[in-house]
Amino acid sequence: MPYNFVLEMHKIIIAVDGYSSCGKSTLAKQLAKALEYRFIDSGAMYRAVTLYLINNQIDIYNTNAVSETLQNIKIDFKINPDNHLQETYLNDENIEMELRINSRIASIVSDVSAISEVRRFLVKQQQYMGNEKGIVMDGRDIGTVVFPNAELKIFVTADPKIRAQRRFDELKEKGQTTTFDEVLANLQKRDHIDSTRSDSPLLKADDAIELDNSKMTRDEQFEFAYQLAKEKLGLNAKGII
Repeated sequence: MPYNFVLEMHKIIIAVDGYSSCGKSTLAKQLAKALEYRFIDSGAMYRAVTLYLINNQIDIYNTNAVSETLQNIKIDFKINPDNHLQETYLNDENIEMELRINSRIASIVSDVSAISEVRRFLVKQQQYMGNEKGIVMDGRDIGTVVFPNAELKIFVTADPKIRAQRRFDELKEKGQTTTFDEVLANLQKRDHIDSTRSDSPLLKADDAIELDNSKMTRDEQFEFAYQLAKEKLGLNAKGII
């Protein structure tokens, strides 16, 4: 049976969870492309909500105000025809670049993500996106809350200083002025908030496979995860792959 036919007939959901700046989005995008699946960046959805709150001067610590404004938020993902990359849209406006370089978003997105009303709002949308399977979604609670029955769960981690260095290098390339210590402090703060929040904390699902990429290249990371996906599809396809 042709390989592509197997992929089409036996679609699964792949959940990629992990810490901030550990490369999970890069991995999820690579897997989605290789499998011809849809990639959903749940982190971009939380950043989009954060950007909306910032732009509309909504106090993120005023739960009622945040909850009331969620109905005004529409988040979409569209493929850029020029570079074939997926980009994030907030209320029909392309905000992809803003999400990546706005330091204000990075400093408070974990606080926004900890708001139960925001999580419920976005989890409902994320689950709807997975109705037909054939998706790779990355985040922090995908395998534990959004898709607890996902066929493949990968938990990505790396040494905090290595993650901070990767993020620092990324910001430098984009012309952002910061220091390594500032990046590391922000990362550690986000780790603490993500891991200790009462609603959907960052946890490794019991059936998730841990991928520590501290000493891995992007290609090595991808190959490891891609083999897991092929094995899972092979099981579903009764050993065809």
